[in-house]
Amino acid sequence: MATQTMIRRKLRARRKVRTAAGERLRLSVYRSSKHIYAQIIDDSKGVTVAAANSAAVKTGNKTDTAAAVGRALATVALEKGVKQVVFDRGSYRYHGRVKALADAAREGGLDF
Repeated sequence: MATQTMIRRKLRARRKVRTAAGERLRLSVYRSSKHIYAQIIDDSKGVTVAAANSAAVKTGNKTDTAAAVGRALATVALEKGVKQVVFDRGSYRYHGRVKALADAAREGGLDF
């Protein structure tokens, strides 16, 4: 169940993403208690261009696994010709696993 704070945070983040998403694809993050999922979405076509998740990539603790997911997503995206994205963190704070995924995706070659 989402709290009012989470809903406000998600809407605030989505407002910022929507303004920048006109010219770039969106890197969306979903975090559960066990796994982390990331996908690059073309909102104009409604198509997922690239995706990666922690069910396929397991290394060490959750933060290390999130970083591995970010690197895997960057690899798949670069193979498909995607270099520039806008980061959509959803209702999650830019901290911990979400930050590790974003930093690893940047190191992998994505620009956001």
